[in-house]
Amino acid sequence: MLKLEHINKKLGDFRLKNINFEVEEGEYFVILGPTGTGKTIILETIAGIYTPDSGDIYINNINISNLPPEKRNIGFVYQDYLLFPHLSVRKNIIFGLRAKKANKADTDKALQEISIMLGIDHLLNRNPLTLSGGEQQRVAFARAVVTSPKILLLDEVSSALDPRTKENFQHNLKKIHKKLKTTTIHITHDFNEAVYLADRIAIMKDGEICEIGTPEEIFKNPKSEFVANFTGCKTL
Repeated sequence: MLKLEHINKKLGDFRLKNINFEVEEGEYFVILGPTGTGKTIILETIAGIYTPDSGDIYINNINISNLPPEKRNIGFVYQDYLLFPHLSVRKNIIFGLRAKKANKADTDKALQEISIMLGIDHLLNRNPLTLSGGEQQRVAFARAVVTSPKILLLDEVSSALDPRTKENFQHNLKKIHKKLKTTTIHITHDFNEAVYLADRIAIMKDGEICEIGTPEEIFKNPKSEFVANFTGCKTL
């Protein structure tokens, strides 16, 4: 479904180095790694914010490496939400649908379905600045998925939430992924979150992907000393 082949990107002193991986349709793929190792840059390269210096990105065997972001049909949720403060919750959520010139009936139906699914249907007339962090995160997530993207990119989406709100949001992510089956790439520092959500996990170090496997493979049978030390596994 999604394939990255030999992706290299230099930004200042940092480099992504020969990134290769595939994500199957409907898969929940998590990227773990220390801070500053390039996880967000991978997502931004997939989204088209950055163009690779070399290598190719494919969606359904179509090379999108030079396609502008708005043509990729990719949803992106950052950890700081990036909601539009001058728009209501309703208008934030349907922003992408309006940009795509969806008709009113389809827009209203999609808005109703996703807002009920996320439990934010009672917030639609509110200003996002009046919402809690957890509510803002659900609105940002709704805005990203309401357009039915081919791929959903999640950048540390629960890192700013308190433990109870984070747990509830993780349950929502799992429930919605099971229902919508949107191909998802999620970066996180939270090992428990990764194990709970991921079909497979990639471990990054210094701009490179050093291991990919199921949660059980990564946390119980790592193939390298770095991954064993990073995950706390003692069974190398």
